Amino acid sequence: MAYRISYEDGSTVTTGAEGYGGMTRSEYFRTEFEALKRARRLLDDCDHHAVAVHDGSGRVLTGILLQLKLEALIVD
Repeated sequence: MAYRISYEDGSTVTTGAEGYGGMTRSEYFRTEFEALKRARRLLDDCDHHAVAVHDGSGRVLTGILLQLKLEALIVD
């Protein structure tokens, strides 16, 4: 099962009358552990305020379960 993370990369693009917005980037990983590890690095760098982790069916992993998984990566 493939996992995908998506986040704003910090660069700005013109979005018409709405002003500026960030470009959304996506990265793909073979395992959940790899995806969560990358998400944790993005959040720890403080450059990205929102990172979404998607499972193989496209559902976004959210809530307490995701928080616990990310916190568990600190111990490793």
